[in-house]
Amino acid sequence: MMMLSAFWPFYQFLWTVYFICMFLVGFWCIFMFFGFVIPLWLTEGLAEYFGKTKPFDPEDVRRKLMTEQEGVELVFSNPKGDGPFLHGPDTHGHH
Repeated sequence: MMMLSAFWPFYQFLWTVYFICMFLVGFWCIFMFFGFVIPLWLTEGLAEYFGKTKPFDPEDVRRKLMTEQEGVELVFSNPKGDGPFLHGPDTHGHH
């Protein structure tokens, strides 16, 4: 039976890589929390809490349909005809 300690150098390398990655992730979390999240709470968050911003409207962030977009003209919204890719509801490709 092969001893687990025979792989010791590779395990040491793997744990070193893991430690460095977790170290960077931890520092990233700390910097994001103190550099982004807390300032966001103290500016936008408090402004929203005290009613200084307009109320959130989910329609503002919804993906608009083609017919609802500004400056968009739909030429064929419901095409009909006998073109190569246009078939009526009762043809089903049979001629």
